[in-house]
Amino acid sequence: MDLADKAVGLLLSGISLSVFTYYTFWVIILPFVDTDHFVHKYFLPQEYAILIPVFALVALLCFLCMFVGYVMLKSKKKKA
Repeated sequence: MDLADKAVGLLLSGISLSVFTYYTFWVIILPFVDTDHFVHKYFLPQEYAILIPVFALVALLCFLCMFVGYVMLKSKKKKA
């Protein structure tokens, strides 16, 4: 395996772990912390904890539908 591939994999793993830790703390632990605590200034309001994943899921589904449609149109042209 190339060194660049390992570096990219390590970088993606680090980013994924950071996002998972941030989101988990935001959704599970932060509601039990007092609202006047300084840690609240590092997080978005709780409504975004649901809106961001829903938006990401809708965007992913739209992309997948467009990709499947593109592949179907391309395969139809090959048959003709």
